[in-house]
Amino acid sequence: MTETDGTRPFSPFEWMLSLRYLRARRKEGFISVIAGFSFLGIMLGVATLIIVMAVMNGFRKELLDKILGLNGHLLIQPLEKPLTDWEEVAARIASVKGIKLAAPIVEGQALASSPFNAGGVLIRGIRLMDMEKLPSIINNIKQGSLGGFDEGQGVAIGRRLADRLSLRSGDNITLVAPRGAVTPMGTTPRIKIYKIAAVFEIGMSEYDSSMVFMPLKEAQAYFNRAGDVTAIEVYTDNPDRVDRYRKEVTDAAKRPIYMIDWRQRNATFFNALQVERNVMFMILTLIVLVAALNIVSGLIMLVKDKGQDIAILRTMGATQGAIMRVFLITGAAIGVVGTMVGFLLGVVICFNIESIRQFMSWLTSTELFSPELYFLSRLPAEMDTGETTAVVVMALTLSLLATLYPSWRAARLDPVEALRYE
Repeated sequence: MTETDGTRPFSPFEWMLSLRYLRARRKEGFISVIAGFSFLGIMLGVATLIIVMAVMNGFRKELLDKILGLNGHLLIQPLEKPLTDWEEVAARIASVKGIKLAAPIVEGQALASSPFNAGGVLIRGIRLMDMEKLPSIINNIKQGSLGGFDEGQGVAIGRRLADRLSLRSGDNITLVAPRGAVTPMGTTPRIKIYKIAAVFEIGMSEYDSSMVFMPLKEAQAYFNRAGDVTAIEVYTDNPDRVDRYRKEVTDAAKRPIYMIDWRQRNATFFNALQVERNVMFMILTLIVLVAALNIVSGLIMLVKDKGQDIAILRTMGATQGAIMRVFLITGAAIGVVGTMVGFLLGVVICFNIESIRQFMSWLTSTELFSPELYFLSRLPAEMDTGETTAVVVMALTLSLLATLYPSWRAARLDPVEALRYE
């Protein structure tokens, strides 16, 4: 059989021979063990990469949704003079195209206490009409209601804060602000009792354990800010393109303002997340690389073991290309099947990750994803099509590259030398 008479590339004969080499015989047990470890390494590497990337993406998305659901995409603060004209400024900014909400707020820190406990809180004064446009609050009321919020002296507090103080909707909460009435003896703390109108649960422990919402007028009186506000929170229709609204918002304000966007306010936090994500990708890629190197060692040993078979095939007319393709298919089969199984395993785990977390927590009797440490009350996973594709392509490429050298060595084997000592 000459080079021109040979079978066509990747013919059934080559596939049959390759798959036979994948089946273990008694004397090839060690080679099949190496191939098995290569398969497991690639499968676990791909699955782990997909799961970790999905969890990192989910973590970032959930945090971003929680943070931007409560805080504005742009924060407008006054320059030169207080925001006494806040109603007109907010109305003008709200009329800008692409701005969903311009909410005037009064913020200040206080001590919240009950007969059972006490803790520091952040009080935010806001109008009911603005709060109703924030789904993260209005859709997560667990006790009570916000009906008549603006008229009364009721407040809304987070679920974790309520649990810590052992309070429920309808109970009274005492708020102590450091700066109260000015007397001849100096400034005295302001102590006031409020009824809890509603209890909310956003799902981010930092907010659920420290936020208190108060009617705007009441907050102005409580913090001695009659006639002005602390800032205006601006919510846009696209947080990722917040820069394009800066000039229009500045023009609409018609007064000196200081503007800061959500990326600047949370830069350190999200930069740390991005760095961690990139480092994890690099580290976990090494798992796939090690598995690919196992394919190299396994194939080299297989080539040495099958030297006589290769020599006989060559003398029967098999071309160098046919021999190379046989071992290429053998090695690639491990990489391709390992990658596909790893992909399916990763997808299944990503879709059921919260159930798996709860099961593992129950099994080990420990809290594997503490909300106090990770801010979120559930383990999120958000698969990105582009990233998942990149992981699969990278694993397939590494495993295919790993087969080239052993396949080339098999094709270059001299039949005379191989048969001489047989």
